[in-house]
Amino acid sequence: MIPLFHTRKVTVLGRADEAIDLNVAEEVPIRLVFGGIFPHGMMMMTPDHLTDFAFGYCLTERIVESAQQIQAVSVSKDEDGLTLDVTIAGDRLSMLLRRRPHAHTGHSSCGICGSAEVPSVKAAGQTPFPLEPPIAPAAIRRALHDLDRWQELNARTRMVHGAAWANAEGQILLIREDIGRHNALDKLIGARMRDGTLSEPGICLLTSRYSYEMALKTVCAGMNTVVAVSAPTDRALRLAETMNQTLIAIARHDRQFVFCGAQRLVG
Repeated sequence: MIPLFHTRKVTVLGRADEAIDLNVAEEVPIRLVFGGIFPHGMMMMTPDHLTDFAFGYCLTERIVESAQQIQAVSVSKDEDGLTLDVTIAGDRLSMLLRRRPHAHTGHSSCGICGSAEVPSVKAAGQTPFPLEPPIAPAAIRRALHDLDRWQELNARTRMVHGAAWANAEGQILLIREDIGRHNALDKLIGARMRDGTLSEPGICLLTSRYSYEMALKTVCAGMNTVVAVSAPTDRALRLAETMNQTLIAIARHDRQFVFCGAQRLVG
């Protein structure tokens, strides 16, 4: 098993005699393969919850449409990292092979960068979210208040992103962490696919900025309320507006900004 972080000796600037221990998160190349023989690229990731990542990535990249179309996921060690081998239904594999190859390395900060084209929500046949069920501002503030204590890896390293899921009352139920913000979100989506809760209402919390590829992923996963610690890009905001998504960003414990979807907020 690859450790999630390593403890390193560092010194304080200007005080070479003051050595302290700091935890540094690991970053591992994960080679993604379908059916044992078809390579799909490589991602730089935190090496845990990889099965969750496989499910979430396959959904948000439109490789599959449901968890039932993923038949098996295996993880194996290779020379410098891990190989994630995903077996999907035959018709979905045939469809994937007809696409242009995703032949680039997905860096920890990378989302759709390097892709042949920019995905469109219209091409996926998504329809705007209904404005039900409502969400109370108190629930959002409760989830934000509890978010820090759920980020166990970040508490040790202070360098990883988190994607969390809270119910409509603001109780956090699940979190996934990764050096890549989009990886953390895919892991969260995949975990909810695997436990059959993807259709349940609630709040997605992100410790990162809300860029276009992050918005595409939340829309694909049916997340109608998103709270981001950092700001959205304008393209992501336009997508959220189009989809009737409630987007709350630059969200801190003491103040949060509603960018769109205020109609869903009650009380």
